Amino acid sequence: MTVRIVRLGTPRHRQEGTRIGVVRRPPRGVRKERYAKDDWFDVWYPELSPSPDLVSRALAAKTDAEWKNFVRAFRAEMSEPMPRRTLDLLAALSHDAHFAIGCYCEDEGRCHRSVLRALLAERGARIA
Repeated sequence: MTVRIVRLGTPRHRQEGTRIGVVRRPPRGVRKERYAKDDWFDVWYPELSPSPDLVSRALAAKTDAEWKNFVRAFRAEMSEPMPRRTLDLLAALSHDAHFAIGCYCEDEGRCHRSVLRALLAERGARIA
Protein backbone atom coordinates (compact mmCIF):
# COMPACT_ATOMS: atom_id res chain seq x y z
CA MET A 1 0.00 0.00 0.00
CA THR A 2 1.31 3.45 -0.87
CA VAL A 3 0.64 7.10 -1.45
CA ARG A 4 1.55 8.45 -4.87
CA ILE A 5 2.44 12.07 -5.49
CA VAL A 6 0.96 13.00 -8.88
CA ARG A 7 0.27 15.78 -11.32
CA LEU A 8 -3.48 16.28 -11.51
CA GLY A 9 -4.99 15.75 -14.94
CA THR A 10 -2.51 13.03 -15.89
CA PRO A 11 -3.57 9.41 -16.46
CA ARG A 12 -3.96 7.40 -13.29
CA HIS A 13 -1.63 4.60 -12.30
CA ARG A 14 -3.34 1.20 -12.26
CA GLN A 15 -3.07 0.88 -8.45
CA GLU A 16 -3.41 4.55 -7.60
CA GLY A 17 -6.66 4.42 -5.63
CA THR A 18 -8.43 7.58 -4.56
CA ARG A 19 -6.90 10.77 -5.96
CA ILE A 20 -6.91 13.78 -3.65
CA GLY A 21 -6.50 17.25 -5.12
CA VAL A 22 -4.47 19.32 -2.67
CA VAL A 23 -4.93 22.54 -4.62
CA ARG A 24 -6.31 25.94 -3.70
CA ARG A 25 -8.80 26.01 -6.60
CA PRO A 26 -10.51 23.31 -8.70
CA PRO A 27 -9.58 23.16 -12.40
CA ARG A 28 -10.99 26.00 -14.49
CA GLY A 29 -13.51 25.17 -17.16
CA VAL A 30 -14.09 21.63 -15.89
CA ARG A 31 -17.52 20.63 -14.65
CA LYS A 32 -17.59 19.02 -11.19
CA GLU A 33 -18.91 15.74 -12.55
CA ARG A 34 -15.82 15.53 -14.82
CA TYR A 35 -13.19 15.96 -12.07
CA ALA A 36 -12.76 12.22 -11.45
CA LYS A 37 -13.60 11.08 -14.99
CA ASP A 38 -10.91 13.33 -16.48
CA ASP A 39 -8.27 12.28 -13.91
CA TRP A 40 -8.21 15.53 -11.96
CA PHE A 41 -9.23 14.24 -8.52
CA ASP A 42 -11.85 12.26 -6.64
CA VAL A 43 -11.74 14.48 -3.56
CA TRP A 44 -10.81 18.15 -3.42
CA TYR A 45 -8.87 18.93 -0.23
CA PRO A 46 -7.51 22.51 -0.34
CA GLU A 47 -6.47 22.34 3.32
CA LEU A 48 -3.12 20.90 2.20
CA SER A 49 -2.46 23.61 -0.36
CA PRO A 50 -0.55 26.82 0.33
CA SER A 51 -2.48 29.89 1.43
CA PRO A 52 -3.35 32.30 -1.42
CA ASP A 53 -0.43 34.55 -0.43
CA LEU A 54 1.99 31.61 -0.55
CA VAL A 55 0.61 30.43 -3.89
CA SER A 56 1.51 33.87 -5.29
CA ARG A 57 4.96 33.67 -3.74
CA ALA A 58 5.57 30.20 -5.16
CA LEU A 59 4.50 31.23 -8.65
CA ALA A 60 6.72 34.32 -8.48
CA ALA A 61 9.79 32.48 -7.14
CA LYS A 62 12.54 32.79 -9.75
CA THR A 63 15.62 32.10 -7.64
CA ASP A 64 16.55 29.22 -5.38
CA ALA A 65 16.51 31.61 -2.42
CA GLU A 66 12.94 32.70 -3.19
CA TRP A 67 11.87 29.07 -3.54
CA LYS A 68 13.54 28.14 -0.23
CA ASN A 69 11.67 31.01 1.44
CA PHE A 70 8.41 29.63 0.05
CA VAL A 71 9.26 26.12 1.30
CA ARG A 72 10.06 27.44 4.77
CA ALA A 73 6.76 29.39 4.91
CA PHE A 74 4.71 26.48 3.56
CA ARG A 75 6.26 24.10 6.09
CA ALA A 76 5.23 26.57 8.79
CA GLU A 77 1.64 26.51 7.49
CA MET A 78 1.68 22.71 7.46
CA SER A 79 2.85 22.65 11.08
CA GLU A 80 -0.44 24.17 12.21
CA PRO A 81 -2.66 21.65 14.07
CA MET A 82 -5.17 20.76 11.32
CA PRO A 83 -2.70 20.24 8.45
CA ARG A 84 -0.28 18.46 10.80
CA ARG A 85 -2.99 15.99 11.87
CA THR A 86 -4.05 15.48 8.25
CA LEU A 87 -0.47 14.67 7.23
CA ASP A 88 -0.19 12.25 10.15
CA LEU A 89 -3.43 10.58 9.04
CA LEU A 90 -2.31 10.27 5.41
CA ALA A 91 1.05 8.84 6.45
CA ALA A 92 -0.71 6.21 8.56
CA LEU A 93 -3.22 5.39 5.80
CA SER A 94 -0.39 4.89 3.30
CA HIS A 95 0.43 1.63 5.13
CA ASP A 96 -3.07 0.21 4.53
CA ALA A 97 -4.44 1.81 1.35
CA HIS A 98 -3.51 3.05 -2.10
CA PHE A 99 -4.23 6.72 -2.74
CA ALA A 100 -2.65 9.74 -4.38
CA ILE A 101 -2.29 13.43 -3.69
CA GLY A 102 -1.57 15.95 -6.37
CA CYS A 103 -1.36 19.43 -7.81
CA TYR A 104 -1.43 20.92 -11.31
CA CYS A 105 2.21 22.06 -11.52
CA GLU A 106 4.27 20.51 -14.28
CA ASP A 107 7.58 20.59 -12.36
CA GLU A 108 7.27 18.82 -9.01
CA GLY A 109 10.58 20.35 -7.94
CA ARG A 110 8.92 23.78 -7.95
CA CYS A 111 5.57 22.66 -6.59
CA HIS A 112 4.21 22.39 -3.07
CA ARG A 113 3.66 18.68 -3.66
CA SER A 114 7.45 18.22 -3.36
CA VAL A 115 7.18 19.67 0.15
CA LEU A 116 4.20 17.42 0.92
CA ARG A 117 6.24 14.43 -0.29
CA ALA A 118 9.00 15.34 2.17
CA LEU A 119 6.56 15.97 5.03
CA LEU A 120 4.87 12.61 4.44
CA ALA A 121 8.24 10.83 4.24
CA GLU A 122 9.26 12.43 7.55
CA ARG A 123 6.13 10.87 9.05
CA GLY A 124 7.02 7.40 7.76
CA ALA A 125 4.57 7.29 4.86
CA ARG A 126 4.99 4.62 2.21
CA ILE A 127 5.50 6.63 -0.96
CA ALA A 128 5.45 5.07 -4.42
